[in-house]
Amino acid sequence: MSLNIARSIAFSGLSATSVQISVTSSNISNADTTGYTAKTASQSSSVTNGVGTGVTVTGITSTVDKLLLKSLVGATSDLGSADTTNTYLTSLEKLYGSTSSSGDSSTGTSLANSIASLESALSSLASTPSSASLQSNVISALDDVASQLRETSSGIQKLRSDADQDISSSIDEVNGDLEQIADLNAAIKQTAAAGQSTADLEDQRNTALQDVASKMNISYFTASNGDLQIYTTSGQALVDSSAHAISYTAAANVTASTTYTAGSSSSGFSAITVNGVDITSQISGGDIGALVTLRDKTLPAAQSQLDQLAQQLASAMNSVSNGASSVPAPTSLTGTTAVTSSTALSATGTVRIAATDQSGNLVSYGDLDLSSYATVGDLVTAINGISGLSASVDSDGHLSITATGSGNGVAINEMTSSVGSSGEGFSEYFGLNDLVTGTSASDIAVNSKILSGTNELQLATLDSSSSLTVGGSVLSSGSATVVNAFYDALTESRTFSSTGGLAATTGSLADYASAVVSDVASKSSQASTNYTAKETAQSTYANSLSSQSGVNLDEESAKLSTLQNKYSAASALIQAINSMYSSLLSAVQST
Repeated sequence: MSLNIARSIAFSGLSATSVQISVTSSNISNADTTGYTAKTASQSSSVTNGVGTGVTVTGITSTVDKLLLKSLVGATSDLGSADTTNTYLTSLEKLYGSTSSSGDSSTGTSLANSIASLESALSSLASTPSSASLQSNVISALDDVASQLRETSSGIQKLRSDADQDISSSIDEVNGDLEQIADLNAAIKQTAAAGQSTADLEDQRNTALQDVASKMNISYFTASNGDLQIYTTSGQALVDSSAHAISYTAAANVTASTTYTAGSSSSGFSAITVNGVDITSQISGGDIGALVTLRDKTLPAAQSQLDQLAQQLASAMNSVSNGASSVPAPTSLTGTTAVTSSTALSATGTVRIAATDQSGNLVSYGDLDLSSYATVGDLVTAINGISGLSASVDSDGHLSITATGSGNGVAINEMTSSVGSSGEGFSEYFGLNDLVTGTSASDIAVNSKILSGTNELQLATLDSSSSLTVGGSVLSSGSATVVNAFYDALTESRTFSSTGGLAATTGSLADYASAVVSDVASKSSQASTNYTAKETAQSTYANSLSSQSGVNLDEESAKLSTLQNKYSAASALIQAINSMYSSLLSAVQST
């Protein structure tokens, strides 16, 4: 073997070792870089005319288990969904307050505790019904319950709005990842065509792929030309020869009535689309999938439970207040039921409507046989026929009854009246003397006139004697009868229909409130447990992939030491060959 060949071999070894040292150094420095995989400089011997002429670096590669990567991508999607669900349900649980009780007292801040406080206030008032301070305590306690229902409802809608905004933000991030993957596809093909390593570019692409998976469930594969192609679960392309941007517009305002309806142009929430195709229903995993489920199912379910509680509370309180009156009676009563003069009146029995002075003494009254009137207009005419009273259907479509005499008020005794398909009493059917207003948790409130003190709490009952004497006392305040009726209505067993994941049940309002709070706490606990499990699974796959293709610092450090020795040996060989060259030249020159 000539010295030239020997020197060529030495230099090739030095060059190959230099490349390997560079690759190993890069591995060590990138040990903590997310998505980085250990690289290996592959080499092979060079042979010319059957004679070994050194070593050549044939490429820099990394080995990634494709099945393990696919498992990691799926686990990442599951974790993204579990993480988001856990975060939101933790926030939802906090909206409902804490539950705490000791003996017969309740000290927590949950809805159940607030209702228990109202029960306690009514119980105290029953012993001294004429006490203005105790009446004020009842109104304050009822207002606390109504306020808490409104605030909780508002909190739920705020979470839905946050989820909607987060969907938009996550889609923006996905679009950025899809564009990056498309760019990396092009770069990988170009780099491969130039005969250079694509390993680092593939690492970046796999990292972007996992980021997309954390936001939404996807399917993917690597095409024969090296492109990574990504699709929705039903096959809508997100990345093929190019990136396809996902479109979404967040709602400007979110209320309990804001919903998403597939195929509806008037839907409160817009569709998630790609290339004009609605893919909302195809996204069931990842961050976005969880957000859609929370916004459209989980949180509306919680709202429906609150609404039922609010409606039952209003019904319980109003069933009593509409059969009672305050002293002095209010100057006018305006209903909440929408009617017109032509609305058919399906009613039987007798109702007593009276005008009273501020001391509760009778000014005038009339007993109306409701079966005699075919329409609300007929009823209005009959009420107008009672001296001292005026009735109409106002501009908002509500029955209104007013005492015409200065300082006088309107009082009603529902007597034997039965109106509508549910057979409600006259006043209750029209909502003339509601203590609680509103139709859901979002707008439930204590009657503003009672809350402001314009009207008193309804704690008296219009005299139901067969005949009344003008000037005689027909409204007596300070009776415990109505107070006890309020307490009984609040605590009696009621039927609650199945809604929001809660089965149909019977119990008091406080019982149902406790069930609602417990349901949310249970869902939050399940979400936390699920998150822990998904985090463990994702971590297991990530660690397995890292073990298979990640950087092992001990191995790389040992390899670097070996390479340094090889480099030194190759350098020594070159020095020896150079010395031989010098000796040969000296020998030739001396001859």
